Amino acid sequence: MMSLRRHEGLFPVQWERFGSFLNWTDPKDGTLTLIVVGCMSENSPMKDLQRILRLWRGLEAEGADYVLATVVAVEGPSYRKPGAGMLLAQDGRRAGTVSGGCLEAEVARRSWWHTANGPSVQRYSTVEEDGDRPYGSGCGGVVWLLLERRTTAALLLNALDQAFLGRAPMAVATILEGDLVGSRAFAGLDSGQALVSPYLAPSFAGADSLRVLAQQALESRSSAECGLTQQGTKVRIWTDFRPARPGLWIFGAGDDAQPLLQMGKALGWYVTVADGRSHLATRERFAVADETHVMSVEEMPSGRTAQSAKRPSALANLRPQDAVVVMTHSFEQDSRVLASLMALEAQPAYIGVLGPQRRTKQLLAEAARLLDPGSDLDSSNVAKVERWLAELHAPTGLDLGAESPETIALSVVAEIQKSFAGATARPLSEVRGSASEISCQAALKPN
Repeated sequence: MMSLRRHEGLFPVQWERFGSFLNWTDPKDGTLTLIVVGCMSENSPMKDLQRILRLWRGLEAEGADYVLATVVAVEGPSYRKPGAGMLLAQDGRRAGTVSGGCLEAEVARRSWWHTANGPSVQRYSTVEEDGDRPYGSGCGGVVWLLLERRTTAALLLNALDQAFLGRAPMAVATILEGDLVGSRAFAGLDSGQALVSPYLAPSFAGADSLRVLAQQALESRSSAECGLTQQGTKVRIWTDFRPARPGLWIFGAGDDAQPLLQMGKALGWYVTVADGRSHLATRERFAVADETHVMSVEEMPSGRTAQSAKRPSALANLRPQDAVVVMTHSFEQDSRVLASLMALEAQPAYIGVLGPQRRTKQLLAEAARLLDPGSDLDSSNVAKVERWLAELHAPTGLDLGAESPETIALSVVAEIQKSFAGATARPLSEVRGSASEISCQAALKPN
């Protein structure tokens, strides 16, 4: 039987709400209730993960051992949420964070001792009243970390590396207690096949259920803690959904694209810069971009080739989780880029257009003409333009009083992050404490 289980001892019985994903708590009446919590995507730690993977690749090349610390549970306020991690090398190098700075030194100091006999889950408190020596004043919460060395961590880091480079979602089901702590099943890799840690004992009857839990987390796009009961073996399982690495497509290679590129890269996004002007869209000008493209008019809708035009090469790697900002400052280029985007079967999560809405409406009218050669702006096309306009972010960005290229880029990136996270962009002082719980009865059902 596979079921959600009650908390006993190691982890807290109540959870704080961090976002829009489901976990569980143990209310006084003994029923099993789901409570909204968060997962890795809400902290947007792509840059942290990028740093961790960079250090990991170097340590693997050296054949050196390391310790991976992963936040698997929190109680009360916490700077980092479940899924955040930190990689520690024996020579003192480290990447990533598990707190706001109050826990890292203590974790690094004792991590090798805690993992001498294999992976373990350790409790760290920043609550002033919790013992004689809390770890700094911190946030006033409690954090549980899974600490593990290369033996079990390598498989996870290799999977995360594959997903990061491939910009694909994945999910992990990890055992958090018992002799098999640190053993895992993965979903979303290897053409969607679920992979199981080779460290699981062949006699462990729950291996198939572990695969199922990973696949369910992938399909539901949510993280949760649950329990697994198989032939008398009871273990806690943490399922962690890892969203795909987002991308930012910047159409426009002017000087104002530079700060937008830098901010996107600072967040760990995959960033592409494209422009029809070959003297602007160069690797020299945009050295840190993942892709640069000189757009060809022949590849884009022109009013004569719209029906037969192929997907432009600049859009070849664009995916549904990505964002696009149209800012070439050229009416012809902007309208053709928008026509290409509107013609996609699956449009990106965010499309923003720089400039006044009046101009964007004109661009969309031209895009409609390019996609339907010979048509006038009749009532059907007018309705189409209005529908497209409602779906776009035009003008792109939040109202931050932006005037310079840097502040405009900040405004645009802030709105993109808001869109990615499904957040409100309201001041945190207004939204703290307004979290609501979602409760439901959890039925125990056999496999």
